[in-house]
Amino acid sequence: MSNSVITSSTFVRNLSHGTLRKLADFLDPHDTWKTVLVEIQNKSTGKPRYTQLHLRRFEGLVARGKSPTVELLYDWGTTNATVGELVDILVRHRLFAPAAVLLPVASKPTEAETSIVGQDSADFKSTPTEDTFVDPDSSSSGFCRFSYHELMRITGNWDDRPTSIGGNKLGEGGFGVVYKGCLNNTHVAVKKLNTLDDISPDELQIQFNQEIQTLLVLKHTNLVNMVGFSCDSESPCLVYELMPNGSLLDRLACLDNTPPLSWHRRCTIAVGTATGLEYLHSNHHVHRDVKSANILLDDKFVAKISDFGLTRASSKRTSSTVMTEKVVGTTAYMAPEALRGEITPKSDIYSFGVVLLEIVSGLPPVDEERKPKFLMEVRDEIEDEEMELEDLIDKKIENVDFSSVAKVFGLACRCLHEKKVKRPGIAEVLQELSDDVD
Repeated sequence: MSNSVITSSTFVRNLSHGTLRKLADFLDPHDTWKTVLVEIQNKSTGKPRYTQLHLRRFEGLVARGKSPTVELLYDWGTTNATVGELVDILVRHRLFAPAAVLLPVASKPTEAETSIVGQDSADFKSTPTEDTFVDPDSSSSGFCRFSYHELMRITGNWDDRPTSIGGNKLGEGGFGVVYKGCLNNTHVAVKKLNTLDDISPDELQIQFNQEIQTLLVLKHTNLVNMVGFSCDSESPCLVYELMPNGSLLDRLACLDNTPPLSWHRRCTIAVGTATGLEYLHSNHHVHRDVKSANILLDDKFVAKISDFGLTRASSKRTSSTVMTEKVVGTTAYMAPEALRGEITPKSDIYSFGVVLLEIVSGLPPVDEERKPKFLMEVRDEIEDEEMELEDLIDKKIENVDFSSVAKVFGLACRCLHEKKVKRPGIAEVLQELSDDVD
């Protein structure tokens, strides 16, 4: 219907391929199509039409050169979905540009970001808000304030060569690059935040303020220690105590030819991580991006949880589930409810279950060449007796205690339960891991 006028009652299945491609130009980059997917409901049941398995299948289309947006709309179109329904979803999530491809968008909705679900009202806020904002210029923030040029100097003018060959680049993440620096004869890690195509300057500032606010309020031996920040340039920077042993992800992969972690050390790291999560949850915070790349290791391999840019705090000091319009996190670690936009401590538990599988197997959370692609699906392979636990255990572990591995694997499976109410709480997780280490 390339020459037909599009109205709100037009069926999605009748949209021209050219129109679908225009939508894909907006929704394919940075996986924005996922925001639409999690909103689509089964008309007869009122429940989500697409599961986590569907999402992974759509993700797999990218490697085959196909558009997940186009294929999603083709599929949804078979249910007599209308353009009006699609535009409602787009406008609700403030995706005005793709909505305007279909229909004129009369007005922009107000920013009512969350709606409450669960037993008690809770307001998980992306701190800082207007009443909790930490002024970076204030000396009362508790952190040192550096100039951008000072941090540029101590990092060798942002030397992008890896530290393994004499440079200062420690790594790169979703919000920027991390460099090694030296302040007063003390080594530090400097995270230089960069504005990417999918992150606006405003969003970057929110992540920056969020990290400062969280680490100002929360102090624990199993959380990374912030030293200071700079905010006098277009690239805000965060300065941390350097973690000499890098991330758990890199150590499990033996990056830079580092020796394999022993089973006892892996268990100790798991206990440290669970202890940090218990502290977060007991203080009414949900991390929302628990993964091995965000578990850093100091010189004694003590686990330190890092990257609090997505953390949510409950202003009413409760831990009920709430909904957010913006789905964030790392897909390979995300619980089913997190893909729907729910914010709950049990999603952190699910993500930690994936980390436990990494500890057992030494495998990365996702591998395009592996079957199954996602490590979280290995649980099903073993439960269906298509794979033995012995086959999963990291062959780099010497003198492995099979009974201990079996206990950790069993705990990981419980953490990965599809239903959040069936997952253990963090206190129970910590107790089981501590008992196993002792």
